[in-house]
Amino acid sequence: MPDTNGRPGSAAQAAAGKGGAVTEARTDERRFRVYTFAVLTMGIAAAAAVSLWLDFEASDDLLWIGPILALAFLLAEQLGINVDVRSGISWTISFTEIPLVIGFFVAPFEVVLAAHLAAGIGTLLARKVAGRVLYNAGAFLLEITGAFAVAGLVKQASGAHDMTWIAALAGTLTAPLVSTLLALAAVRVLRRRMRVSTAIRLTGRILVVGFVNASVGLSGYLVISGTPKAWPLVLAVFLGLTALYWAYSDLLREQRDMEALSDVSLMVARSGQQAAARPAGRADELVGGVDVREWATIAERIKDQLAAGRVVLRLRLEPKDTMRMVVAGDELPPVDPAADDPLLRLPGAHVRHFRITEANPDVRSALLDRGAQEALVVPLRSANQLLGVVEAHDRLSRWRGFGKYDVQLLGTMASHLATSLDNRRLLATLRHDAYHDPLTGLLNRPGFRQVAKEPLREQVDAVVLRVDLDVFSTVSDALGYVWADRMVIAAGRRIRDALGPDVPLARLEGASFAALLVGCAPERAQAAAELLRAELVAPYPVDRLSVEANAMIGYATSSAEDDDQVDVDGLLQRADVAVRATKGGEEVRGYMASMGQIFMRRFQMVTQFRQSLEEGQLSVHYQPKITLPNRQIQGVEALVRWVHPEFGRLGPDEFVPAIEAAGLIGVLTSFVLEESLKRVRKWLDEGLRISAAVNLSVRNLADEDFPTKVARELDRFGIPPELLTFELTESGVMSDPQKALPILRELHSLGIVLAVDDFGTGYSSLAYLRQLPVDQVKIDKSFVLGMGTDLGDLAVVRSIVELGHSLGLTVVAEGVEEDVARDQLEAMGCDVAQGYLISRPLPEDRLEAWLQARTARSPGRHSETVLTLLT
Repeated sequence: MPDTNGRPGSAAQAAAGKGGAVTEARTDERRFRVYTFAVLTMGIAAAAAVSLWLDFEASDDLLWIGPILALAFLLAEQLGINVDVRSGISWTISFTEIPLVIGFFVAPFEVVLAAHLAAGIGTLLARKVAGRVLYNAGAFLLEITGAFAVAGLVKQASGAHDMTWIAALAGTLTAPLVSTLLALAAVRVLRRRMRVSTAIRLTGRILVVGFVNASVGLSGYLVISGTPKAWPLVLAVFLGLTALYWAYSDLLREQRDMEALSDVSLMVARSGQQAAARPAGRADELVGGVDVREWATIAERIKDQLAAGRVVLRLRLEPKDTMRMVVAGDELPPVDPAADDPLLRLPGAHVRHFRITEANPDVRSALLDRGAQEALVVPLRSANQLLGVVEAHDRLSRWRGFGKYDVQLLGTMASHLATSLDNRRLLATLRHDAYHDPLTGLLNRPGFRQVAKEPLREQVDAVVLRVDLDVFSTVSDALGYVWADRMVIAAGRRIRDALGPDVPLARLEGASFAALLVGCAPERAQAAAELLRAELVAPYPVDRLSVEANAMIGYATSSAEDDDQVDVDGLLQRADVAVRATKGGEEVRGYMASMGQIFMRRFQMVTQFRQSLEEGQLSVHYQPKITLPNRQIQGVEALVRWVHPEFGRLGPDEFVPAIEAAGLIGVLTSFVLEESLKRVRKWLDEGLRISAAVNLSVRNLADEDFPTKVARELDRFGIPPELLTFELTESGVMSDPQKALPILRELHSLGIVLAVDDFGTGYSSLAYLRQLPVDQVKIDKSFVLGMGTDLGDLAVVRSIVELGHSLGLTVVAEGVEEDVARDQLEAMGCDVAQGYLISRPLPEDRLEAWLQARTARSPGRHSETVLTLLT
């Protein structure tokens, strides 16, 4: 006979839920109380009516038949098979049909009814499950009353005086049918969902089980009553049926448990995917990367699977590292979170089972505080880290509490939950790292793009600010990158404090930031940017220093003048153009349509570079270098020039950075190298030994195959490696010395001359020079140009010359434009001079003419011709 248990439940109550969830639970409780009263009233009325109507012939010895029936009903219930339904309803398929069908033959209606009530209600009270006594009492009355009413009708229809087996069988099947209908009505009263097909299938199965039980009981009674010595055979059949039921129960339980484990894991995965779909900057409270509200559904699923009155999930929140409760089922009484809770002392990872009847005073008090008679408690652990705690309170069964299978199920489910939770935490961490800057914790460029999509899609007024601080390179040069990073962190905090916690803010790269001001009218953007800059330019305390900083801010509004809608990438691009348009005295600029021509110019240069190279628009100019004091032509520096058909003559400072940023610097370097080696080969064929210097980019020094390519070009043209010089900047080498130094050592081992360009403007230290495999240092032209008027520049040049010579390096001075400067350098012992005083950079044909007109040829030491500059 199915045991029907209805119980109101609600998702996300108490601390975890909204007020509406608690209100709904109380409404369901009131509805269930009305339903219980109706069931009990109908049961009493029906029992009274049937007792007056039926006139069954009673047994002579009721003093022992009544207690034996009660004991049989009690034993039949204890051997029951529990089937839990998700809607908060629990059926127990028991053997009560066996004593009931026998009761039709051996006892009157009143005795069977009393035995059934005594066994059922007595067990509920013994288990201290008082909340469902009235409902179950009404259900007992209706079950037995309905059974005897149907049996009586069948008996009268057949015209028999005594109880027939057909009447007894029909009556017995009525009891589980009545119980099932009451349960389905309870599902409707509690507003739980159950498909019609599910209800029909469940009713059919219960009737089948009831028919088998009734048939076995009826057959056994008839056999024993006709053949008393056949009771061992009846007992064997009964034991076989019991074993069959238990095997069936195990299959049902395993199937149910597997479905539950699968459902819980899928719920965590799906809710994690939903959390991952949220914008990167949303500040939801997350548990393992999952929105905490999604855990209410998971708690409800665990509650239904265990047929528990309440399930409490205590989950660790991120990033606050606090515990949050999610409650499914009965409302949890208020509990002091600071109190020491004996139920939550969980040294291991196993399920602990607490019963109020067996607990010590501390545990009993904790159970009473929860309003529970028993509890299963298990921690969620991963790598010895406590992720949360699962509690299940009071099993919804009128006969028994939590058993060993419930303990096993909750333990396995907790293990799956912990694994899923740990996976979600890992995915959440990876996603956070993908959208956030590791140094400042702010959004990065992809994260900023993700956050800005929604407000821009809604076409609200929005302003993108691009902030560039020029302090990063200064601090890194003077104090190192550690202090520069601290400056960046401090700048990010200032921007956050100035704009507020809700403004999307990102660190793009270096000391560049971007912010999105939503709801900011275009006319207010200038004032907002100026206020922000005022905060950023205040001195930064670095250790015991105070570092001055300057900030340039460019901004772009979503209501552009030249089109209707601009996405976040377009706004960032425009803000970047506006930043680059800032100049001294005007550090805040808004984007204007005319500024877009700058970007288009760069874009055209990059996209047309290869074609221009093939069409001969790029050429190499050469600037001669002479030795001091003998004025001999020592070599030339190769400098690239671009005559664009639309933009005209382009200087290297304009197009080389764009080419380098586009990843095409290798192509440009190969072109300059090839042209220079061709020129050196021609000079060698003429008997002239003149070297060529080619500038290298930091990207060239990151190419592991670059030395091999250079060696191949030298072999191709038959050029001695000492006639090729590579010039590199200090900052280019030291931006990534681990990659650059092996490349430089390999080039140096080939015999190529290496020179440090713009020496004096970067790191410029003895330690720096000692670790680089260089042959020359080139004094930056800014110092050479200032020697005649600034004693400080003169002292710097003299120091560089002395430092270079002390290290055995050749010293080259660039920017020599006056005779006085040349003479001063010669007096200092500088080795090589380069500058406009000697010659400007010249194309190949004009260089040949210059050499013919300005130099004299004389034999050298190695039979080559030497060119000496005419004075």
